[in-house]
Amino acid sequence: MTFKTLNVLGVALTDGPMWKEHRRFALTTLRNFGLGKRSMEERILGEISYIASHLEKNAGKATDPQTLFHKAGFNVICTVLFGTRFKHEDEFLQLNIRHITEIAKIINGPWAMIYDTLPLVRNLPLPFQKAFQNMRMIRKSLADQVSQHKESRVPGEPRDLIDCYLGEMEKRGDAGSSFGEYQLVCYLLDLLFAGTDTSSNTLLTAFLYLMTHPDVQERCQKEIDEVLGEKEQASFEDRHRMPYTQAMIHEVQRVADTAPLSLFHATTKDTQLMGYDIPKGTIIIPNLSSVLSDESQWKFPHEFNPSNFLNDQGEFVKPEAFMPFSAGPRVCPGEGLARMELFLIVVTLLRRFKFIWPEDAGVPDYTPVFGLTQTPKPYRLGVRLRGSGDLGP
Repeated sequence: MTFKTLNVLGVALTDGPMWKEHRRFALTTLRNFGLGKRSMEERILGEISYIASHLEKNAGKATDPQTLFHKAGFNVICTVLFGTRFKHEDEFLQLNIRHITEIAKIINGPWAMIYDTLPLVRNLPLPFQKAFQNMRMIRKSLADQVSQHKESRVPGEPRDLIDCYLGEMEKRGDAGSSFGEYQLVCYLLDLLFAGTDTSSNTLLTAFLYLMTHPDVQERCQKEIDEVLGEKEQASFEDRHRMPYTQAMIHEVQRVADTAPLSLFHATTKDTQLMGYDIPKGTIIIPNLSSVLSDESQWKFPHEFNPSNFLNDQGEFVKPEAFMPFSAGPRVCPGEGLARMELFLIVVTLLRRFKFIWPEDAGVPDYTPVFGLTQTPKPYRLGVRLRGSGDLGP
């Protein structure tokens, strides 16, 4: 089951002129609204303050982090798409996060396989129907956002991506344009899904491994303390002076394998690969899991070890086999935003808190829950304020 099965256009699973136009529009608009700029750092740091506040309230205890990072990721991308952020208890935020995470598990899971292989069961009230229901509800909430923007926008003064898109629709008119209102809703869904689920699941993986590898956590904290000193907040530029922390974050992305099948590609012409004839138009499904754990490419392919990204001098290096954002023309357009979020969230929280595997939590289970995006099995996050007497810095 794919987004196409769910009757979605957008940008992720379209091709040809529509894909080219909408990908170009996404890259330009994301850049215009702060991608890679200081303004985006400020938005991310603002969201981190809400995460830190939650963790501070739970210091000395264990908390459930399952949606904590999703809320932050959701709000960061919403400031670009809708020009606003939502309170963590807001119904729009909570419902859409729940629907997105459920869809991610269903459309690459066993019920989706049953749907795809047994057409006779497609109308039965089986769990795959939940994906269709959730998709309808997300589209409805996004259509409401578009309607509100149509009423309140001032032509020539775009506040966010929706305003830019509506302006592009007016400029192009109706004659043969791939820009349209339903396409806008699907487009928003693509960007909202990608901006919410992937980085959030990677962060869940990061803190699972940091809790269970205290030596790695402590080494990162030492480096962070030395580099930041009395500086009030971390900056994305600080990554260049944190080789070990950089290596740890990249190693998290490698072992998290958050999007194992990436996005589907297709051959644009008849071609040959390793003696096989591949006709034009053949769907290509990249197996990112294989390259991220290839024994010929990694020093420690089957364990969590930041040394996979360090050379003999302790300098950060990025092997060619590192491609969690896919490769080629369909590489994730939000890669820059994701990298900034991961670095700023991890560094800011490690600077302030110590994360401990709860004593009553049993043996850690690193086996991911498979889906369109993979996520760790639910766990509890043990939190302590750094510097508290019993734990030290």
